[in-house]
Amino acid sequence: MSYKHLSVEECKVLLKNPETHVLDIRDAQSYAAGHIEGAIAAKDFKAFMTNANKDAPLVVCCYHGNTSQGAAEQLVKQGFTNVYSLDGGYEAWENADNG
Repeated sequence: MSYKHLSVEECKVLLKNPETHVLDIRDAQSYAAGHIEGAIAAKDFKAFMTNANKDAPLVVCCYHGNTSQGAAEQLVKQGFTNVYSLDGGYEAWENADNG
C-alpha cells in the first residue's frame, strides 16, 4: 500500500471528515506564518502519533508538494493506512484562497 496524491479541491472535501488530520512538515516559522486550519505542526507530530488512529485520513503538507511525498511514504511504512500528499503543498492551498 502506498500514499495517494490529493488536489486542493479533494483536500477540502476530505477535511469535512472530522477524523481527517493534516500534518504540516514545513519549518516552524512557515507554519506560524500560515497553515491549513487545524494542521499539526511537525514539532507536535510525535505526540500526535502516540494515540493516533492509523486508519484515519492523514494529509501531509509541505511547501510545494514535493517533500510531502517522501514523508507520506514514510508514514505508510510506519503503519498509517490512509495517507495523502497534498499536490502543490501549502502554496497551492494558499493560492486557492483557503487560508
